[in-house]
Amino acid sequence: MAQCLVTGGAGFIGSHLAAELLHRGHTVRVADNLATGLRSNIPAGAQFVPGDLRDPDFAAEAARGCEVVFHQAAIASVPQSISEPRPSHEANIDATFNVLIAARDAGARRVVYAASSAAYGDSPVLPKTEGMRVDPLSPYALQKLVGEEYCRLFTRIYGLETVSIRYFNVFGPRQHPSSPYSGVLSLFIKCALSGTAPTIYGDGEQTRDFTFVDDVVDGVLSAADATGAAGEVINVATGVRVSLNHAWAALESILGPLEAPVYEPARVGDVYASQADIGKAERLLGIRPRVAFDEGLRRTVDWARSTS
Repeated sequence: MAQCLVTGGAGFIGSHLAAELLHRGHTVRVADNLATGLRSNIPAGAQFVPGDLRDPDFAAEAARGCEVVFHQAAIASVPQSISEPRPSHEANIDATFNVLIAARDAGARRVVYAASSAAYGDSPVLPKTEGMRVDPLSPYALQKLVGEEYCRLFTRIYGLETVSIRYFNVFGPRQHPSSPYSGVLSLFIKCALSGTAPTIYGDGEQTRDFTFVDDVVDGVLSAADATGAAGEVINVATGVRVSLNHAWAALESILGPLEAPVYEPARVGDVYASQADIGKAERLLGIRPRVAFDEGLRRTVDWARSTS
């Protein structure tokens, strides 16, 4: 049994991760400033320490005594990083640096960092492999990439084991559509259940590698112990492309006829095509996705219905 820190543990992915760690018998501390997370998301049995990781003293206190640090806290919004780059920079770079220093000084064994597929940019090459050239299109994408590089350097220079997990488009229960950082599927589901038309930026044929949150949690937890993963960057996704138009049609298959989407011009910084190569995750982490898109969407709709 290990003492684990989950930063951003009141958020969508972080709360699922904290719950699964508790289920597996670990001791869990959650550090969160509740800027976007919800106190109600934190699972019973986790120790909650409120505070902001941009404060190095708070980061040090949060990491004290922890064997594994799961750094999930971030401002995960491309549009916000463009309109307000400074707070995004502070949350995604300064706080990550503070967490790494804190983990090193606390004698943590490993840090698992929530990286982003946004680092790949809009290269037409599919699927995206970890060794391909990166081309961030937004401050958010660059910030997450800088976090990866800091992780790599802390492994090389200080011997702190780090693993950077590049998320693609994670979805599932607890992803609230009311947040400005919500994923497109949570917004789609909100529109579908309220009988309103969704807004799609672009032609709707842009594709995403939608990954159910349970599969992401499996990958992150595997990264905490996997031999040979230290210092690596690893995609955790499904390897399957789904267009936004198809996603809306899939909701119609679950809920019946829906309003037609409203199409607006594509937004600056948005990636058109995304699909992960998951071979490295299979080799180093020993995982494969278990929840297909349609099944994950159905589970998420059921959750949204139960909370509406």
